[in-house]
Amino acid sequence: MNHLDNPTPVSAPRISVRWVRIIPVALIMYTIAFIDRTNISLALPHISRDLHLTPSQAGTVAGIFFWGYLALQIPGGHLAKHWSAKKFISILLVVWAIFAIGCGLARTYHQLLWLRLLLGVAESGVYPATLILLSHWFSRSERARANAFWLLCLPGAVILASPFSGWMLDHWNWRVMLIAEGSLPFLWLAIWLVFIQDHPSDASWLPEAERISLVSTLRLESSEMQHPAQVSYLSALLQPQVLLLAAVYFCFVSGQMGLLFWLPSAMAKFRKLSSLSIGLLYTIPFIVGALSVLFISRHSDKAQERRFHAAGAMFFGGICILAAVATIGHSLLLGFTFVALSGVGSYGPMGAFCGDTDGNLVT
Repeated sequence: MNHLDNPTPVSAPRISVRWVRIIPVALIMYTIAFIDRTNISLALPHISRDLHLTPSQAGTVAGIFFWGYLALQIPGGHLAKHWSAKKFISILLVVWAIFAIGCGLARTYHQLLWLRLLLGVAESGVYPATLILLSHWFSRSERARANAFWLLCLPGAVILASPFSGWMLDHWNWRVMLIAEGSLPFLWLAIWLVFIQDHPSDASWLPEAERISLVSTLRLESSEMQHPAQVSYLSALLQPQVLLLAAVYFCFVSGQMGLLFWLPSAMAKFRKLSSLSIGLLYTIPFIVGALSVLFISRHSDKAQERRFHAAGAMFFGGICILAAVATIGHSLLLGFTFVALSGVGSYGPMGAFCGDTDGNLVT
């Protein structure tokens, strides 16, 4: 994530059709994935009561998803690059829908545990495959913004789904919520198949001049990234820079997941609130996160710099979390304000952090 060389610009209209065709379809697809991954956070108090879960078991149900999520991270990126991101994600849409619906039908702790684990496996290939897909459609000078617009799905899923999920919990139950939201991938599959192509060269809807220029630019950038000799996956994974980036991302996502899964339960303990009220308040840190990822990634592309944009946002978010812990015992309002501002650290770095993704090792 060092300072970027200025790449060859893409000759394209001021607002390319790529931005209004590829990004929204990918954004909504991953929004659905994120809803099916995180909606359990609002449902956990209800699930714990119905299935008689201890706090430890509830935490395991929420967290076991991420053990499954390890499964296809590297294979998923490989399949997307060397086979087809479109076809691979199409298969995953069907599989994760089946397991998401199954979570709503679970009758015991162990059934729910296995279904959450398998849901993690089914969704694990979606993130790397989508990053590869976007690298096929957007040049390096556009990529932080492209990733940022796509990654709006992460806070956006919470902003859009939390009030609706809370309303369903108030009027029906957690089973109805999980089944209804788990069915959404089936609805989106047809749109995905119609609107998405793997490469610009396959897109008849892209203006010819832009298609030629874009393909030429992406090929040039790819050739500049190639190393003289092939490096094995194991050798690439053991490079110090990769290990450092993995450690940074682990710490970053750990904080993000803590906010996602435990904030609703913490809010419910402070005072008696309806599920709808908790869902509405829950969206505030994620609105802050959505605005910050847009602003930071835009500035990152403009400055052609990644490292300090990502690190600065993480540092600010960490300070806000510490401030929330220090103040919440004295003032709930002040503590929640710092929690809301921590959304900058939870989502703001993501566009810049992924801004050089090209299907190759960033150096």
